Amino acid sequence: MKSVRILLVDDQQMIRTGFRLILEAEPGITIVGEAPDGALAVEQTFALRPDVVLMDVRMPGMDGVEATRRIVESGSTSRVIMLTTFDLDRHILDALRVGASGFLVKDGPAESLVEAVRSVAAGDAILSPRVTRRLLERFARLSRPDAALVPTRLAHLTTREVDVLRALSRGLSNEEIGRELNVSRSTVKTHITHILEKCHLRDRVHAVILAYDAGLVTPSATPMPRTDNHARG
Repeated sequence: MKSVRILLVDDQQMIRTGFRLILEAEPGITIVGEAPDGALAVEQTFALRPDVVLMDVRMPGMDGVEATRRIVESGSTSRVIMLTTFDLDRHILDALRVGASGFLVKDGPAESLVEAVRSVAAGDAILSPRVTRRLLERFARLSRPDAALVPTRLAHLTTREVDVLRALSRGLSNEEIGRELNVSRSTVKTHITHILEKCHLRDRVHAVILAYDAGLVTPSATPMPRTDNHARG
């Protein structure tokens, strides 16, 4: 099992201690550092190079969104999981837009924390289709980027890749996309890989955000997915 190195970032010492106790009890997980604010989180990320940063979204001084933006724009390979008290925190979409790989509610079950850390360290995103839909339904029309810039990011996609992106944005799993488009699951995964590469996206969560920004899917047209598995395909 690959060892996972974690940086804990939260302005509350008790929260950091609780997460440390949960995670250090798991084999193959090491806490390499802690930070009480975003500025120190950025410094620690550059110095320690953790696999995953557990980042509180709301902190005094530099908040988790700005810290995540700086980490991602630096080209760091560390991946960020945002921590929030509310599952529809307005700042979560901002964090996802700047490169976070998903989010967790602080009072969620311990097993969800452990699974999320391992999934993100392995390169997956941790928004379930159902949570993705709920989040984007509420925030899709808020603070969108310049709409004129979005189509250029989709210009190199084939017609089939656009179909896959549209289906992905509706919260469908790879298996469900394959059934809808009459292709194999492995073919769907290949299309998603091409979409991420061509659009310069970190993971499928950001593909969904791009699709909403581009108007490929609207919240009112998005059916509730039948599954609630992690968005890892």
